[in-house]
This record gives sequence, C-alpha cells and structure tokens, in this order.
Amino acid sequence: MPSPLITIITACYNSGTTIADTLKSVAGQTYPKVEHLIIDGASTDNTVQIVKNFEHVKQCLSEKDNGIYDAMNKGIILAKGDVIGILNSDDLYANKYVLQKVAQAFDDPEVDAVYGDLQYVNLNDTNKIVRYWRSGYFSTRNFYYGWMPPHPTFFVRSSVYKKAGHFNTSLRSAADYELMLRVLLKHQLKATYIPEVLVKMRTGGISNASFRNRLRQRSRCRSHRLQPLAVA
Repeated sequence: MPSPLITIITACYNSGTTIADTLKSVAGQTYPKVEHLIIDGASTDNTVQIVKNFEHVKQCLSEKDNGIYDAMNKGIILAKGDVIGILNSDDLYANKYVLQKVAQAFDDPEVDAVYGDLQYVNLNDTNKIVRYWRSGYFSTRNFYYGWMPPHPTFFVRSSVYKKAGHFNTSLRSAADYELMLRVLLKHQLKATYIPEVLVKMRTGGISNASFRNRLRQRSRCRSHRLQPLAVA
C-alpha cells in the first residue's frame, strides 16, 4: 500500500520560547510525506512570527480557542493526512527517523494506532533526561491502573477519529486518556508498539500536567464515563 501522508498537529499559545525546537524536529524528519498544522490560541508573544519562518508548515491557524483539546480538535478537522499525530509546542521528536518508523508500522493495514516510549527532559536542556516513560505492550488490564500510551507518541489513522470521535473538551487534562479508552477499549482498535523513544517532553510544559490532577481526571473518566472492561 502507498506510504501514508502523516499530519502533525501542534497546539500552542505564547510558546515563543520553545516552539522553534518543535518546528525544527518536524522539519528535520527524513520521512517526506508530512503535513504540519499549527493551531495557535491567539498568542500575544512572537509565536506566530516564529512559525512563519518555517516553510514546511502547511497551515497556521491563530484564533482564540477553548483550551488545548479544542485546539487539537480544530487540527483534526483540518487534517488531510491518512495518519494523525499530535506534538505540542514544547515537545520534540527524539530523532529524525521517528515519522519514518511510524509510517512503516502503518504498512500493516490492520493497524489503527501506533505508539512508543517517551523521555521527560529538562525544560532548558533537552539533552538532559529527567525520567523515562516506557509504555510497554497494550493490555486491557493496565487501564485499571491509569495506564496509557504517552499521548505525543500516539498516532492513529484519520478514520479512527471518525469512528471514535474527537477529544472531550470538558476534561481539563485527561481528554487524551478518555479518548484512548474509546479507541482501544470501546472500539477495540488494533494498536502496535514501537519499543523505543519517539518523543522528548519538557518537564513543566503544557503536555506535562500535574500527576495528581491527571489522576483525578482519569478517575472521573473511569467512574463516570468509561469503565475499562465495560465501555459504554
């Protein structure tokens, strides 16, 4: 089957201090079929000006939104890719071969989603590793303990969003977890694991919400929305 077009969505707001690294990491990928969309929440700093310096960016939408998950949903609607990934404005790909490996994983027509490992890195020095998130292979039981693939490493076919729906914007910091419950449990779509680091996430960034708040939101998902083995 032909190589997929991969859409990368970057949601941002006043990200002038970090977004250049994100843009460079996408622009430097060896995989050629990439659509990079920037969804900006009407930044008041130099974020948009920085984005304009990168010719690989296919579209930059700058307008007020209702939070990061609303911005991600806008990107999903605009995406033209066969595969969609999300990389926030303070994250970056671990190396220039990441999207090539993701595309190869989607060579299997049965695969609906792909994910890998993640490194938390120092806010000011992305070569300094703070800790390591080893995802491991998917198991339904792991959802009982709040397991999820790290969202910046999670890529899905565009058809998945049509089937499972978009992000639930009423959730403050765990809409990614709730979406994965729908994708992997309710619809039981097939995910494959790449056992290596795909993304570096800065500590203290928009992707790195407080662990305690994430647990509260995940508990809400499980108790009020989606039970891991009895998905509504």
